[in-house]
Amino acid sequence: MKRVFIAFASEDETYRDFLKGQSLLPNSDYEFIDMSVKEPYDEDWKNRVRTRIRGSAGVIVLLSKNSLSASGQKWEIKCAVEEEIPTLGVYIHSDDHSKPSEMAGIRCINWSRDDVAAFINGL
Repeated sequence: MKRVFIAFASEDETYRDFLKGQSLLPNSDYEFIDMSVKEPYDEDWKNRVRTRIRGSAGVIVLLSKNSLSASGQKWEIKCAVEEEIPTLGVYIHSDDHSKPSEMAGIRCINWSRDDVAAFINGL
């Protein structure tokens, strides 16, 4: 079972839920994990995120205008890059291609179940 980390802005939690639903389809051989935050981003949180990202086959970053100011999501992206974990950006709205500078050089696509599955299958 492949583990895939989801980085998202807290305002985009509903889209995280939609993505997690994809792993419930028959014959899915992967699971999604994330670090939803209800507390400040302290060192303990950062250490737990890094551990989860290290234990993941890949990272999917859900991108929207909310990503531009999402400090926790930006840190998760930075961590994935530092740990050299394969990362894919997914625009949750086809008319909003906002992305933070931390996504520089990372492939980003419009949301498509088939394209997300292809990324995961390639991990």
